[in-house]
Amino acid sequence: MTTAEELELPVARKCPFAPPAEYTQIREEQPITRVKIPDGKEAWVVSRHEDVRTVLNDRRFSSDRFNPNFPILVKGGNVFRQTNAERTMITMDAPEHGPARKSVLGEFTVKRVNAMRPRIQEIVDGLIDDILASEEPVDLVEKLSLPVPSLVICELLGVPYSEHDFFQENTAKILKRTVSFEERRAAFERVRGYLDQLITQKEADPGDDLLGRQIVKLREEGTYEHGAVLGLAFLLLVAGHETTANMISLGTVGLLQNPSQLETIKADPGKTLDAVEELLRYFTIVDTATARVAVEDVELDGVTIRSGEGVLALGYTANWDPAVFDEPDKLDLTRGARHHVAFGFGPHQCLGQNLARAELQIVFDTLFRRIPSLRLAVDVDDLPFKEDASIYGLYRLPVTW
Repeated sequence: MTTAEELELPVARKCPFAPPAEYTQIREEQPITRVKIPDGKEAWVVSRHEDVRTVLNDRRFSSDRFNPNFPILVKGGNVFRQTNAERTMITMDAPEHGPARKSVLGEFTVKRVNAMRPRIQEIVDGLIDDILASEEPVDLVEKLSLPVPSLVICELLGVPYSEHDFFQENTAKILKRTVSFEERRAAFERVRGYLDQLITQKEADPGDDLLGRQIVKLREEGTYEHGAVLGLAFLLLVAGHETTANMISLGTVGLLQNPSQLETIKADPGKTLDAVEELLRYFTIVDTATARVAVEDVELDGVTIRSGEGVLALGYTANWDPAVFDEPDKLDLTRGARHHVAFGFGPHQCLGQNLARAELQIVFDTLFRRIPSLRLAVDVDDLPFKEDASIYGLYRLPVTW
């Protein structure tokens, strides 16, 4: 095992059901320490649950990805910075962040998401109809995990679903650590160019979708800017399908590998909401996206983090912190782990978390109700896990029944 100072983060996951051993070592031996990052610089890593929540909720740690000291976790740098991308709320601090988030927050309230549930259910049922009519084995990533959140977010934004292959191919390149900077930048430009044209069309004829409603609302307020809505569209489209798709795949594998746990939600679908929270904690598919840069000197547990120093708040180690979660390596669907940080924490906590929860609940309830004999078509060790992706998941998930 190397020392923390010799590590370069992020570390690829060797096992689909546990954090990298290096992350656990950091939390147990040096919970706040310095590590290397891909651009050759150093950054602080914070690994305990309490400290991660502190960093994410403290305004002295900035989310401004355009700050030259912000820790970038891919080689070559930030494609968004290099192209002068339109700023989105995840790159903003107070006071700009609050109004930007509030403007679109109403689209993701529990009430609004509950109104979407019948349509989500219809989408899931239609896809499962197609699965049952297919030859076995079936790739669940292709047939269910990706189409569900892709269809939902495309309908919500008013983006033609016919373009989902285009978006999937290019967003995968943007998020993948092993893809060159030039390829990631080109992929970003393609997606941005398409959305730029789409927003221009909606400016002429706003529809009854999220982007159309934003255009109308902001025009009425006198605050409309083309670039702001373009940035919002990009953020929601990328964040709105890739994360949930991978949680559907990993959650399915986790349930299939723990049949006694799966039986608890088969017997009582009312327990699926708690099951979703536990699956989110257990897999924590986005474990290094919550990076920050200190804008003041901050003392945290006796360690001084200087202004201008980068900080990586490790969600995965926080969600497996034994001081907070008993037997964290055990999947326990009755745990009700709602204080996990899989959606982040504080002012930048995931905007679409209510939608993601609804999609996951509906998918798991429906999938195992309609295909109760579902099983993996290959050994779990042969599944192609995304070891090099910024968002952890599966490339394929062959299943049969």
